[in-house]
Amino acid sequence: MWEKLQPGEIAFEALRSPKFIADEVKMNLLHRICEMSQSVCYSYAGGAAIFAGSPGHNAWLWMEEGIREDERQLMLKGLVKLAGHTLRGITAEPRHAKLFAELYAMRYRMRPEYKMGMEAYYCPSIVYPSAVEGTLRQTVSSDAPLIAEFMAGFAESAYGYKVHPASQIPSAENTIATGNLYIWTVNEIPVSMAHIAHRSPRHARINYVYTPSYLRKRGYASATVAACCGLIVRENRVPMLYADLTNPDSNKVYQNIGFVESGKVADVKFVS
Repeated sequence: MWEKLQPGEIAFEALRSPKFIADEVKMNLLHRICEMSQSVCYSYAGGAAIFAGSPGHNAWLWMEEGIREDERQLMLKGLVKLAGHTLRGITAEPRHAKLFAELYAMRYRMRPEYKMGMEAYYCPSIVYPSAVEGTLRQTVSSDAPLIAEFMAGFAESAYGYKVHPASQIPSAENTIATGNLYIWTVNEIPVSMAHIAHRSPRHARINYVYTPSYLRKRGYASATVAACCGLIVRENRVPMLYADLTNPDSNKVYQNIGFVESGKVADVKFVS
């Protein structure tokens, strides 16, 4: 039986079970979703599964290993009914995402589109790159125009669509204001960025890792991410991130600075 949870502290109870914690790196974004007041969160009786989604974004689903296949089918059929026909997509461990998507598409006459696979990584021990010139610094408000350019470049590099840098200025200003966006500078010139996007009880997640194409292959991204990892470790948290499986270069960068694979998730969109 699925139980609806209130976002916040009650939802976090479901994220404290030992079985979930064993998969916590892979499913880390559930922590962020469950914090949001507008999220819809469900837990399956006994804590065998957790589902959470916020408007306009994919919902995330975790299911513990060892559930019988017939029970898994019944659980997901019930969840599909609860989720309703307006769900944008689902992100989950690949076989759970596939089964949920098939059941959802059948019930609501949607077409599932398999968009992207990601590997979850955590960094138990940082390997700092050697002989990389430069230093890390926190961004400040005057960096907004440059960060907007970096964000536009990130959108094209990561997702394949072009946006004008001017359209990214509000996002750049808001992200800088959090105090969690960092840049690597060489002779005071910014050459790479990374963002500590969220902190959960045991981990901190890094995203927005970007270096302009003409500055790549010089170790700047590695140095930026490693330095951000150092900040996270000083908070007594473990750094983690998600990497697009279609980008072997970024995966190699993360592995070289100590990140270890922790499981794959699949991203499925629903199209009417």
